[in-house]
Amino acid sequence: MKLGVFLPNGQNGYLLSNAAPQFEPSFQYMLDITQEAEGMGLDFILSMIKYRGFGGSTGYWDGCLDSINLASGLAARTSEIELFATVPVLGLHPAIAARQIATFNDIAKGRAGVNLVTGWNAPEYEPMGMWPGEDYYDRRYDYAAEYVEIMRALWRDGRVTYKGEFFQLDDATMFPTPGRYIPIVTAGQSPRGQKYTAEYSDYNFVFADRELLPQIVKPVQDMAKEAGRKVGTLPLYQIIAAETDEKAQARVDELVENADHEAIKNVMGSAAMDPQTGGTSKHFLDGLTADPEVGNATFMSFPVLHGSYETVAEKIISVDRDFKIPGMLMTFVDWVPDLKAFGEKILPLVREKTSVLQPA
Repeated sequence: MKLGVFLPNGQNGYLLSNAAPQFEPSFQYMLDITQEAEGMGLDFILSMIKYRGFGGSTGYWDGCLDSINLASGLAARTSEIELFATVPVLGLHPAIAARQIATFNDIAKGRAGVNLVTGWNAPEYEPMGMWPGEDYYDRRYDYAAEYVEIMRALWRDGRVTYKGEFFQLDDATMFPTPGRYIPIVTAGQSPRGQKYTAEYSDYNFVFADRELLPQIVKPVQDMAKEAGRKVGTLPLYQIIAAETDEKAQARVDELVENADHEAIKNVMGSAAMDPQTGGTSKHFLDGLTADPEVGNATFMSFPVLHGSYETVAEKIISVDRDFKIPGMLMTFVDWVPDLKAFGEKILPLVREKTSVLQPA
């Protein structure tokens, strides 16, 4: 099982709470986190993209570093860790994105991957005149399918002629080609999203607690097998660890009690516009009343693995043991100190009992 870090390149990371550390993202901070992760032998990092934040008292995600530029810079300052950059299909033409990712992969010396987002947040794109209209909610996976087909053709062959419903290219070229297969991650949580992910992606990036996770893993595996493909699931977790279970629980409670309710309201308002059932947007809405272990809205509806260092290690071990997933993504509260503690006090315990590898 691989372990990765979901970089907090949006303002204040993934905590909608006045009790969390407040910060504007910077390249240096992302580099500190990435080099700490690489130094302890973690496998990959993934950065996000957001063009408009959710405000509130914390200014949640009001600032955000561009993901491809960030990942390219991090690639130049690292040597082992894999790096996934987010490509917003509504923000970049696929031929432009293919070239940018190929350049990023060259900088990374073959360590580049892509997190492809179809766009669930109309208010994010409307101010730039880039929202296609309400019917896009139902057509976004068809749009994304064409997008991937074009990128893959350019990466493979360096040129493509394509006549689709959304894109028309006449001998478009992109050289030099990457010379390798570039993995794609997609957050496919709804039934339609799962089908798309099974057919076009290599990993499914999901927010799912122990009850929900198998309901996503197996259908995607089955659909991928039918398509002659293999797709792995990458669940995302917020890690909150301390010397004792009680201290970790107190930190969780403090964060929830000081939640940024205005920012949460804005997130939920955007999520409510998405008519897709069972997907990421619904998970956000469910987070209003969910326990932290399931995915409370204070934690961007990510499930929380909390407890003593030993307890958190056992929870990670149980995910690997029970679901046989290829990897997981993690977020933290106070990023560099918490990541250091993870590497010193949790990771050795996980490595003793799982397939998580020792650093090279």
